[in-house]
Amino acid sequence: MKPIKFKEQNRVLAKPESMTDEQCNSLPVYAKDGVCTSCWKMTFRERLDAALFGKIWARVLTGTSTQPPIFIDCKKTIFKAK
Repeated sequence: MKPIKFKEQNRVLAKPESMTDEQCNSLPVYAKDGVCTSCWKMTFRERLDAALFGKIWARVLTGTSTQPPIFIDCKKTIFKAK
């Protein structure tokens, strides 16, 4: 999966300087009230795997043995029309 730009984004989280572009991308996010929301696009193969196996794995790079809370959705959008 690749992070993608979306119209509601209001910030870009830069990749760590110690990582190459092949290892990590900067992450477009919508940040508000202590929550950063990002949007990801699946390849055809990833879509097929998700349909077949019914699983999506989330990995979060951290500097400690803990993980911050995360949420994962599979919806067209999580933003409500204004």
